[in-house]
Amino acid sequence: MMGSLPRARVTSSRPFLHTGVDFAGPVWLRTSKGRGHKAFKAFLAVFVCFSSRAVHLEAVSDYSSEAFLAAFRRFVARRGLCQTIHSDCGTNFVGADRQLKELFQASNRDLHRIIGRLADDGIQWKFNPPAAPHFGGLWEAAVKALKHHLRRVIGETRLTYEEMATFLAEVESCLNSRPLQALSDDPEDLSALTPGHFLIGGALNALPEPSLLDVPANRLSRWQLLQQMRDHLWQRWSREYVQGLAPRPKWWATPGNLKDGQLCLVKTETTPPCRWPLARIIRLHPGEDGHIRVVDVRTSGGELTRPVVKIVPLPSANAEQPEPSA
Repeated sequence: MMGSLPRARVTSSRPFLHTGVDFAGPVWLRTSKGRGHKAFKAFLAVFVCFSSRAVHLEAVSDYSSEAFLAAFRRFVARRGLCQTIHSDCGTNFVGADRQLKELFQASNRDLHRIIGRLADDGIQWKFNPPAAPHFGGLWEAAVKALKHHLRRVIGETRLTYEEMATFLAEVESCLNSRPLQALSDDPEDLSALTPGHFLIGGALNALPEPSLLDVPANRLSRWQLLQQMRDHLWQRWSREYVQGLAPRPKWWATPGNLKDGQLCLVKTETTPPCRWPLARIIRLHPGEDGHIRVVDVRTSGGELTRPVVKIVPLPSANAEQPEPSA
């Protein structure tokens, strides 16, 4: 059964007091304009506010703890100090480079430096269970919207850091202008509440500029090319966002109760053929509402923490057999 929203999602607080963070990439950035300049790998940090669902985007130039802390300092300088940060474990950064996965592994020394530095400011970092990206659906939706369109809009174009920072700021404005609900019940009022209202007190509006969607790219300057990318992303995302507003309820029932010592299968995407990853449940972690969504299992390789959606319980040996029909 789907759990209730976390307390930070339904408690009134200022924007970005409780924040979810995820990483997208890698993306290629150029050192400067012109030919003959090398490109280097970078990635994007996506911060999502728990209470207002506002989005903040930062470009991070390399895979070091210092680079992430620099991006986090820029985020705090503009959005204020956080109280808690939520994220996935390093094993869930699908599509990221090996260096990025290693940076955010729970046992990594650089991650301990980041957590220790944040703890000095009174910030607590909370991790979701391994292999449970649906626990972070709030920021996963923002990352999906960003990565899905960014890959199709930018394509093989390699931007400089300044161009990427400008483009991300405009993409951030597009994402924070999406309507959440009506501002009033007045049938004549056509305004809607947006995440931008929580940030600046009003709707976020772009500068009135002519559309460049139909202009060939070879006739545009570098900055006009950024504007065309922004227009293209807005056209795709706004149309698909409306389609995604239809409700899709799921997980309304609990299929069965899990017990300590129960034999089960662990779903994995990397299991070779003819191998069945069997495990025994050794600990249950019930939530505040009493429902169990995370368990610890013991496998032949050690103990793992997994969400129950990745667990398939097997019938016990003393289970009652159905009577054969006549």
